[in-house]
Formats: sequence, C-alpha cells, structure tokens
Amino acid sequence: MFVGGTFNNWDPKRSPLKEEQCGLFGATLMLPKGTHEYKFVVNGEWRCDPNCPDWAPNSLGTLNSRMQVG
Repeated sequence: MFVGGTFNNWDPKRSPLKEEQCGLFGATLMLPKGTHEYKFVVNGEWRCDPNCPDWAPNSLGTLNSRMQVG
C-alpha cells in the first residue's frame, strides 16, 4: 500500500505505507504548509481516503482527498 499526492509528484513508490496494526497502515511524512491532495494505492488501484471529509475534483474527472497542513 502506498500514498501518492501533490507532495511527492504523484509518485506513490516514494511514500510506502507500513502496517502499524492489523489492517491499519500509516507513514510519517514531512509536508510543507499548505493544501495537499492525495490518494492511496491499494493493489494497484488509486483510491480516495474514506476517512477524509475533504475531497476535490481533479483533471481526470475523479476525486482526490485533500488535507490542510499548518
């Protein structure tokens, strides 16, 4: 499982997630202040974060999860 977004030029291999608890994955990323869009990659499929309440449309006609840092 990986995460790709505006913070890593949408390259999910730069941000792998590690299983922290049974079925829960996470990573610690140092992000600059601002708005960041992202998606998870699960079994090769891009997916929005189901726990994120803020989603934004993208140029592909789908949605990205969006978070504010700082």
